[in-house]
Amino acid sequence: MHPRADAPPAATTVRRFGPAQRWAHRATAVLMGVCVATAACLYVPQLAQLAGRRALVVTLHQWSGLLLPVPVLAALVSRAFRADLGRLNRFAPHDRVWLRAALRRDRRPASRPAGKFNAGQKFYAAWIAGATLVMLGTGLLMWFTHLTPLVWRTAATFVHDWLALTVGIVLAGHIGMALADPEARRGLRTGSVGREWAEREHPLWHP
Repeated sequence: MHPRADAPPAATTVRRFGPAQRWAHRATAVLMGVCVATAACLYVPQLAQLAGRRALVVTLHQWSGLLLPVPVLAALVSRAFRADLGRLNRFAPHDRVWLRAALRRDRRPASRPAGKFNAGQKFYAAWIAGATLVMLGTGLLMWFTHLTPLVWRTAATFVHDWLALTVGIVLAGHIGMALADPEARRGLRTGSVGREWAEREHPLWHP
């Protein structure tokens, strides 16, 4: 059956994210950026000399880390945001197919089935959420030194420092992948993506 001549054309874009998802991502990115930048200034001597005012840098680092979970918690009032969290938290059989293709470096879209979020995005979201909670907990132990014995503070400092380095490396990879995909960035910036991109990169997603 042929479509009617007067039928409206198919939309060239689809809605991917609402305001809650976009603003939670932006606020989290800003706070994470401040955390990483101030951490670098605290641990790299050359950057510490450039920044100066160590007490201010320490305060910015502490409060940006403490506020890091707030955007996600605030966005929970949005039903769409909660639905996306549910999608990120569920792994399906097609995610294993996606991961096997990624390990083989098979970049063909047909070999990487994905819903609204692919398996790589799900793993990243789970890892960064867990790392943030660990960083927050160890950071609090380092901040309130009078509440815990020395051995706890020493262990917290060790975990905090090495996990911070790992977070920096993972974030660099995340930013690099985002820079390589303008359409994904457009989705987080405007909320909409091209239908062709959605059908190619997320064929199991039916917005």
